Amino acid sequence: MTRTPTRSPWVRRFKPLPDSRARLVCFPHAGGSASYFLRLSRRLAPAVETLSVQYPGRQERRREPFCTTISELADGIFAALLPQLVEPYAFFGHSMGSLLAFEVARRFERSAGSAPVRIFASARPAPSTRGRGDLHLLDDATLLAEMKRLGGTDPHVLENADLVSVILPVVRADYQAIGTYTCPAGASVRCPVTAMIGDNDPVATADEALAWREHTTGGFDIAAYPGGHFYIAENIDRVAGDITAVLAGAREG
Repeated sequence: MTRTPTRSPWVRRFKPLPDSRARLVCFPHAGGSASYFLRLSRRLAPAVETLSVQYPGRQERRREPFCTTISELADGIFAALLPQLVEPYAFFGHSMGSLLAFEVARRFERSAGSAPVRIFASARPAPSTRGRGDLHLLDDATLLAEMKRLGGTDPHVLENADLVSVILPVVRADYQAIGTYTCPAGASVRCPVTAMIGDNDPVATADEALAWREHTTGGFDIAAYPGGHFYIAENIDRVAGDITAVLAGAREG
């Protein structure tokens, strides 16, 4: 299937690689932005072209209203990606992004005539696993403490009151989307799923990640890396190598 790439505020393409073997669409975590995946995209090039999703309300989209439901985000992302993707392609979601990768994949399988060859579900319990639904209701100090606990944000940024005043509304809106999400009964995808976790992640344990196998009728595997919720930073080369190897096999298949 041939697609004609179009510009969209929802999608950032760091470096066009039309001759790459595959494309990887990356979905950021709560409070995250497309630029989080810049380092990973550089490690994946030139074999894999990276497209990174930019949610409303951050960076160049900072003046746009937030989306506060997973379904609203997934609908917008699906519409933006539909004219852009050339097969084969895969989805990589980190934390909240894993839920979005799953929901957008379901939309592609239902409506697009093509589908991702794999979902890499990083640092997130399975969609049917209910976590805390009240994080968006926490006061600012408690929400800030939660961000510090998980890491992933420069501590100097979190000590700057002006920057915190910009960041917290973004995080709160994303946590609202997560907290109000309910996975439809029996929801699954046909493509294989790889659950990826940090072995010291307080958010996604191995047992919670294993439950992803209930949401695919394709293959399932799990990969653990040293580190916590943002294990990718300290394992960037290994993560990139594992993704490249899987996508090379999918292309040959």
